[in-house]
Amino acid sequence: MTTAQNQNQNQNQNQNQNQNQNQNQTQPEFAIQRIYVKDLSFESPQTPAIFQNEWKPDLNLQIQTNTTRLAEDTHEVCLKLIVTVKSADKVAFLIEIQQAGIFTLRQFHEQQLHAMLGSVCPSILFPYAREVVTDLAARGTFPPLYLAPVNFEALYAQHLAQQQNQTSTTETSSSH
Repeated sequence: MTTAQNQNQNQNQNQNQNQNQNQNQTQPEFAIQRIYVKDLSFESPQTPAIFQNEWKPDLNLQIQTNTTRLAEDTHEVCLKLIVTVKSADKVAFLIEIQQAGIFTLRQFHEQQLHAMLGSVCPSILFPYAREVVTDLAARGTFPPLYLAPVNFEALYAQHLAQQQNQTSTTETSSSH
């Protein structure tokens, strides 16, 4: 090989390396830094009388999410579950858990970032919260309680649709 050919080959390799580095810098990056229980409560106000009654559970599950920016690319996502189980119209037990996580999200577009924080992160946190709920119900000596999986992507899409409806309703109201 001639010197000119070697230089051309080296230049091509350097260009390819630079392109790969640029692509790596613009690729979205997602990482879980920490998952933890932020707050936890178990109440069983009708014990021990509730154990004497026939067990006819009625489950109510409320889900809330909250996101806090901790640094430029770091966010805390908190998934709050409120599980109320009644039997014969009396509260058998109430579990509140705030399962949280710290996530690193880099190089996401605004819309992608909101989707990650609103659906992907809660989907990661939910199995941890569900396990705590199951464990607390068992520690209260209640029959096993297994929460069904939740489709956070669908909940997020529903939330976006509600926001759009509220925006269009507000715009319509203000244009009259």
